Amino acid sequence: MTAINHTASIVALDRPLEVREAGRSEPGPNQIMVRNFAVAVNPVDWVIQTAGAFMYRWIKKPFVLGSDVAGEVVAVGAGVSRFSVGDRVLGLAVGAEKDVNDPRQGAFQEYTVLAEALASRIPDGMTFEAAAVLPLGLSTAACGLFQKGQLALRHPGSALPGSGETVVVWGGSTSVGSNAIQLAVAAGYRVVTTASPRNFDYVRRLGASEVFDYASDSAVADVTAAVAGGRLAGTLAIGTGSARPCVDIAHAAGGSRRVALASPAVSFAALADSRRKSVEIPRLLWRLMSSTTSLMIRARVRGIQARFIWGSSLKDDEVGDLIFRDFLPGALEDGSFLPSPPPRVVGRGLRNVQLALDTQRAGVSAEKIVVQL
Repeated sequence: MTAINHTASIVALDRPLEVREAGRSEPGPNQIMVRNFAVAVNPVDWVIQTAGAFMYRWIKKPFVLGSDVAGEVVAVGAGVSRFSVGDRVLGLAVGAEKDVNDPRQGAFQEYTVLAEALASRIPDGMTFEAAAVLPLGLSTAACGLFQKGQLALRHPGSALPGSGETVVVWGGSTSVGSNAIQLAVAAGYRVVTTASPRNFDYVRRLGASEVFDYASDSAVADVTAAVAGGRLAGTLAIGTGSARPCVDIAHAAGGSRRVALASPAVSFAALADSRRKSVEIPRLLWRLMSSTTSLMIRARVRGIQARFIWGSSLKDDEVGDLIFRDFLPGALEDGSFLPSPPPRVVGRGLRNVQLALDTQRAGVSAEKIVVQL
């Protein structure tokens, strides 16, 4: 079919997204088409918008960014068996991935094409806004916890509670951290995490056994002491500046010597000022390379394996099926997994996606920025 679609497209670097009319076509084999009712934003979206000259170079503008969608299935492709027209779903949109590179598969539009393997049904009582907070944060957490090259933990449902093993999640109130805490608990692990004091109760509600202030001078010692008496199963580092303390914890705590890194070593926030970009980009690249090199040396001399996570890489391995097919639908239905962090809706309609990006870039805590469509 050929029908009307509208997109919030990136048309040039450092330019606001533009709402455009576009065509839409049938999903291909093993794909579904979703009418989006809510989309969420992630830091990578505004990073591409401001720094696409040296990141995501394969993207040809205009392009549709975005990873997090929730809506209703309106068409299914050949070979699709898990979904039917009318199903309420959430999904991970991977259009910006280099091996996909397809604007039809971006989130920031009315209709998105999703891989069947990267979508899950959502319960009737769950709002689309709540469901939209999950896909990329959940996927990144799952990659870090369960991929064989990362922490390689037991899968949810495969371990008995009270195993005595602990997972450390540095940055528990973030989008990735909120999902990592719940996934690790579902897999039978005890979780020790960090957050700002105002979010202590929040991460405890998600299942964390102990939480410490990440800004405290004693944070590394506090977390290490909390792990003592059990075995460290793995460490997940989330947020700029999280990698070094996590390497130190993995070195001191005993047990698994693996650290999964969910964030770059430096912040990209300086790129938001387009007037200084010619100065900031070389400076950022130098800081990124030097900080990463220093970190890897620090990890190696301590016998620690530290690897960066690519949140969409589960589309190519068994973790995708584990999360979107086997675990999430049932966990959402029975209420054992909570869509987290809570959505903060900043507006309705594609014209507000740029507002959402700007809001996210300014900084958020224990919430996910969402736009209703």
